[in-house]
Amino acid sequence: MYLFLSEIRITFVLQKRSNDSTIFAVENTKGMIIKREQYIEALLNKRWNGKVKIITGIRRCGKSFLLSTLYKDYLKSEGVHEESFIEIALDRKANLKYRNPNELYEYVIGKTRDESKRYYVFIDEIQLSYKVKNEDVDESLVPEEDRDMLYTTFYDILNDLMAQSNLDIYVTGSNSKMLSTDIVTNFRDRGSEIKVYPLSFKEYYAISGLEKADALEEYLMFGGMPLAVTEKDETEKRKYLAGLHKNVYIKDIVERYKLKDDEVLNALIDALSSAVGSLTNPHNLANAAGTLMKRNTSDHTIKNYLDYIEDAYLFIGAKRYDVKGKRYFENTQKYYSMDLGLRNAKLNFRQQERSHLMENTIYLELVRRGYSVDVGVVEVTKVKNGKKQQSQYEIDFVVNTGQEKIYIQSALNVDTEEKQNQETFSLKNAGDLFRKIVIVDGNTKQWTDENGIVYIGVIPFLLEESRLGF
Repeated sequence: MYLFLSEIRITFVLQKRSNDSTIFAVENTKGMIIKREQYIEALLNKRWNGKVKIITGIRRCGKSFLLSTLYKDYLKSEGVHEESFIEIALDRKANLKYRNPNELYEYVIGKTRDESKRYYVFIDEIQLSYKVKNEDVDESLVPEEDRDMLYTTFYDILNDLMAQSNLDIYVTGSNSKMLSTDIVTNFRDRGSEIKVYPLSFKEYYAISGLEKADALEEYLMFGGMPLAVTEKDETEKRKYLAGLHKNVYIKDIVERYKLKDDEVLNALIDALSSAVGSLTNPHNLANAAGTLMKRNTSDHTIKNYLDYIEDAYLFIGAKRYDVKGKRYFENTQKYYSMDLGLRNAKLNFRQQERSHLMENTIYLELVRRGYSVDVGVVEVTKVKNGKKQQSQYEIDFVVNTGQEKIYIQSALNVDTEEKQNQETFSLKNAGDLFRKIVIVDGNTKQWTDENGIVYIGVIPFLLEESRLGF
């Protein structure tokens, strides 16, 4: 896949890989090329699979461009004609009436009446579609628990459209609750989700023109939102990220959930941004937000707002997992920012704790690669003054690859024996034979100690995905 670069001349470059499959890339005026094969290949693997392809992710990370330009151009390169594409963007003023699911259905059916032809249907920002009451049903005859069935939603019309064998349907959306969470329920196992993330460090480095260490500094500061990455002026980067946070994400959440104001929301996001890489819970966050606002707010309110923030993909929650007890802790977890540039902008670029920024980057890279990632806890029993005492030690990440678990510790350095012992104590006491890795700051080459623990620099970890075999 290629990426749209604002204010940079774009040319389409077809490249042949060794297996003769074709990929798209982008070349800018300096001759640099970015490849974003991951999402195009995911779409190609799922086309004509009888399911609706649901492209999700934070606003402005490139979902719409992926579908309407990148994927479309790829299909056209294979010979698909322009008239085979049915496209509608629900965030456009001209298309407001199609937010009514009945109107949207009629539009698509009207454009695809020729059953001898195959069509690709692209619907952008599907979460803007609203539900419409069915006036043909006597509401008094419908039980209270089934009242939702009185309404037609975009789930209904997409299920109907999927019944048309000559339609391959793709939608984009920026609300995980409406899309990711309800896929199985509403699409009856006929939905395939493709998650799109801001640029990875590998993608950023490919276009940065910087040395690896300098590129990492910039990435930890300004993140991977496409238009922030391509903006060369640092002042403008800061303005763009701050404006994006305020005028897009905050505004979206306030409007979507009909909040009276954004005071609690802003205070909570400030608290989460400050607590990146730290264990927390709704009660602690309520206290932190209350301090910022100089007024109290309830744990229940904070829990609801946490759901809103995660639904909008601003933060991702990582559950706390007891490695030895093989169970989850219910109340305490960590929250990581979807993009460090947005996080830093929210804090006016003040709080730059490198250990937390690096941990956030590693977590995002792991979930971007498709893994389920938890925060690990190891309970260790020690005898002190003749009495047994239990203590908890943290493993930053418990990575589930599908075939095994991998334990990962994020550490700025292990340059002394004391520091190395400190960072590896929880790994050594995990009580199993799963792989154990310590990721340190910088460009350190991979090496293994006498306990079988692997050490590698964050730069090669981020740039060389196959280095550790996952």
